[in-house]
Amino acid sequence: MKEQMTTDQLLQGLKHYRRIARQDMLRAPETPYPQAFLTHAESRREVYVDLSTYAGEHAPDEVTLYALDLYRRLPFVTGTPEPEYPEIKGRENALENYFLLVGLDPKTRREARSKRPKLGTVQGVPAETSETPAAGG
Repeated sequence: MKEQMTTDQLLQGLKHYRRIARQDMLRAPETPYPQAFLTHAESRREVYVDLSTYAGEHAPDEVTLYALDLYRRLPFVTGTPEPEYPEIKGRENALENYFLLVGLDPKTRREARSKRPKLGTVQGVPAETSETPAAGG
């Protein structure tokens, strides 16, 4: 992080992002994938509300650590078709916007990104897929 933001500055920035997400929710019907766009905007807004709530009770540096933890837990879905996984992509986008807001060092974000689980894994254990043979064969 560059210069430490105050809680008020942080809350003001998150409020601005919430407003943008709300505007996106309203214009979702005009987009090529209305439901995916709406879900993406809703999930971004939820992240901003969550971070705002957390910021109301914790110091700005603690909020950033919390956001990094949330980011590390997100499944990696980059490269999937646009309308797929809009909730995950929305959360990812919101957290990355937050990192820009607070001036998080790009190296720190990249390190957190590299620890994210692959899609279809839970705590490092691969989930069953259609390619996995059924039990009893």
